[in-house]
Amino acid sequence: MPLREVEFPSDPSDLEHAKEQFLIFYSSRVNGQLWCPDCVAVDRTIQDTFGPEDGPCAVIVYVGQKPEWKTPSNIFRGEPWQVTSVPTVIKVEDVSIRPIKWSSNF
Repeated sequence: MPLREVEFPSDPSDLEHAKEQFLIFYSSRVNGQLWCPDCVAVDRTIQDTFGPEDGPCAVIVYVGQKPEWKTPSNIFRGEPWQVTSVPTVIKVEDVSIRPIKWSSNF
């Protein structure tokens, strides 16, 4: 499945409901180029892995321009993703929350 791209969503928790199995956090582009050299270095591998029709489903999420990304308040640095560097690849798994039954019989 081709890679889908998302430009800096206003609410990062919207990505929790993405249909893709993987989230790939990248620097945003400046004049068509990724500003982060590490993102540039892995881009061909990402394209080769996730780009083909039979590849895993993934969405590229652009974290903003360098000044936006470097601020501690960048929306992707907080919950739910807590991204600390780019590029970052996160595998999204379905998690069901079940109540825990406590017992005093220890």
